[in-house]
Amino acid sequence: MSEFSAVSPSDPQTGSLDPVKLRIKTPQSSTDRLSQSKSMVLQDSDLPQKPPWRHRRNQSQHNTVDAGAALLDPLLNLKGEQMNMAKISESGKKQRKNWTAMWAVLTADQLLFSKDKPEHGLKAGGRTDVVELSGALMEWTTEKSSRKNVFQITTSKGSQYLIQDDCQSTASRWFHAIKKAASSSTEDRSEFPLRRSNSTDLSPRHSSLPGYTSASPSAKPRIPAHRRSINMFGSAKLKHSTSDSSDKNRVKNRLKKFITRRPSMKTLQEKGFIKDRVFGCNLSTLCEREGTTVPKFVQTCIRAVEKRGLQADGIYRVSGNLATIQKLRFIVDQEEELDLDHSQWEDIHVITGALKMFFRELPEPLFPSRFFQRFVEAIKIQEPQQKVQAVKKLIEQMPKPNQDTMKVLFSHLHRVLAFSRRNLMSTQGVSIVFGPTLMWHEQDAANMAVNMAFQNQIVEFILIESHQIFDLKGK
Repeated sequence: MSEFSAVSPSDPQTGSLDPVKLRIKTPQSSTDRLSQSKSMVLQDSDLPQKPPWRHRRNQSQHNTVDAGAALLDPLLNLKGEQMNMAKISESGKKQRKNWTAMWAVLTADQLLFSKDKPEHGLKAGGRTDVVELSGALMEWTTEKSSRKNVFQITTSKGSQYLIQDDCQSTASRWFHAIKKAASSSTEDRSEFPLRRSNSTDLSPRHSSLPGYTSASPSAKPRIPAHRRSINMFGSAKLKHSTSDSSDKNRVKNRLKKFITRRPSMKTLQEKGFIKDRVFGCNLSTLCEREGTTVPKFVQTCIRAVEKRGLQADGIYRVSGNLATIQKLRFIVDQEEELDLDHSQWEDIHVITGALKMFFRELPEPLFPSRFFQRFVEAIKIQEPQQKVQAVKKLIEQMPKPNQDTMKVLFSHLHRVLAFSRRNLMSTQGVSIVFGPTLMWHEQDAANMAVNMAFQNQIVEFILIESHQIFDLKGK
């Protein structure tokens, strides 16, 4: 039967206790003793009792010396046990749970974890985790892990650690030892009050931390992590709630004044703050502003295409670079000088893409929406000559800018079809491109497929009969 005795040598200069060592005495040799370090803290009954202090001054001085000695302890003689550790939270932020076998060393106010076995102290280069035990909370848990014998350490800063060992007695021994060290460390540090700057109030250390209480040690200080975060930041939010609401009201009042006093769009345009744009402008308004019945941009694009693009493969069908098209649009909207013969507009598909974009962005299509159903009825006429007259009559009822722009555009597309062998564009191909671009039904979006079929048929018919409809004979 082995006999255990606890020896706790003290330093003669500082009076502090060295880490506890267990000596095992065997019956074979009473003189030979094996010394094996265990990283545990003995119960109060096993530790040598501190002498009662007569004077408060002497007690504070002695405590200061003990704290310094504990921090300067090199831990060279400490040997720990290998435990499974997982860090699940860092200052309140959740972390991925990853169990790792670590060597644990328990000091007066810290729990140290190291990858390497601490035979000669903790190596500086190895992985070391330091758990501050002052103000820490201890509890057994079965919800955080499916492993057995798991207990959780929650530090005063909100970090959480899971400690586990397959042996129940080992896990229980560590639990009680760490809990005792945490309790002792909290009591020792509470003896050093902190004085706030410009204040006469004295508050013990950690008194502002969640879970701290001035009640007896038997009181339960456990508070869930989410409640702690609420307690820490709730008061700050309440303090600023009044100022925040006043700031919001001030901003609202300024916005109301700005909205009521802001100038109208017409006034901004007259003063030159907002320029009239080309893209997205109503066709009649644009022509009235430019003093013509056909937008200048449309005429410029058509001249450029007829100059160097009639034989281009897939003209109007192939898409140009969208970024370059947007750049061209920006220059036109800013009323800057536009030279389509410049090298940056060398790709003819950029010019055709900008022209199609102009017609797509009209607030009202080139074929006004109110004429859509009339064109559908006209295209259904079986007799060819009556169909031509019906379509021509509808076009003549449109506003002058719509008529003239339509005439110029379809005359241009008719010349494009004259080079169909080179550009590989047929009447049907051009109508598929320009059908949805030139006309659409705003209120009948449910029959989009049917409307698209009529759009293509109407444009294709006008392309075929453009000479009769627009009186282009002899031109």
